[in-house]
Amino acid sequence: MKILVVGDIVGKPGREATAQLVPRLRKRYAVDMVIANCENAAGGVGITQTTAESILESEVDVLTTGNHVWRRKEVLPYLDSDAPIIRPLNYPPNVPGRGYITIGDVMVANLVGRTFMKSYDCPFRAMDALLAGPGLPKIVIVDMHAEATSEKVAMGWYLDGRVTAVIGTHTHVGTVDTRVLPQGTAYVTDVGMVGPMESVIGADKEVILSSFLTQMPFNQSVGKGDTVFNSVLIDVDESTGHAISIDRIDEEIKV
Repeated sequence: MKILVVGDIVGKPGREATAQLVPRLRKRYAVDMVIANCENAAGGVGITQTTAESILESEVDVLTTGNHVWRRKEVLPYLDSDAPIIRPLNYPPNVPGRGYITIGDVMVANLVGRTFMKSYDCPFRAMDALLAGPGLPKIVIVDMHAEATSEKVAMGWYLDGRVTAVIGTHTHVGTVDTRVLPQGTAYVTDVGMVGPMESVIGADKEVILSSFLTQMPFNQSVGKGDTVFNSVLIDVDESTGHAISIDRIDEEIKV
């Protein structure tokens, strides 16, 4: 089984690149499932029902999110619907949405890190509880949405042999450490983003530079120009749930 995991989709440029490339990559690599992080898809921060549905129409099967999932309040009822969108598992109880979803023989789980972020519930213990539950499928893909490289690497080692893949998101900068860990778990610290290349992690570079130079607040806007599409392709042994390989697939769309 082949699973494509797409990096953080940033604004309209990211959505348009996803619509253009995902159907093409599905055919080229005979992809069975596509998972994409969508938490920055609406104007560069947050997600709405309309933007989520546009991504799903681009032949994406599951949407993951992260710490920006709540930025657009209109999405809250959508998180409680049957739509294939999930929020981090380790939020406190009784918040909208769910932290994992099972589609066919694949479970997709979403975590958010705590280092340099907020005081969420422990993502390690949250995964322990999920994996101890009944009816667990053999194939489990984890989106580890975190700031610190160390926390993502630690999660990879913690879940090695217990899940199929731990895929890092959030920093929007793709890393070169794709590998299959010794017990069969595919890992990458950050898959990257789908967004403007001439930007600061997807945001308009002039706005961000001004903020760094003046320390004044700013209204975030999405960058412009050519778009980068970062993703990883995981080949899975369906009989064991272990990863056979993980490879980066990076594309560019010229404007």
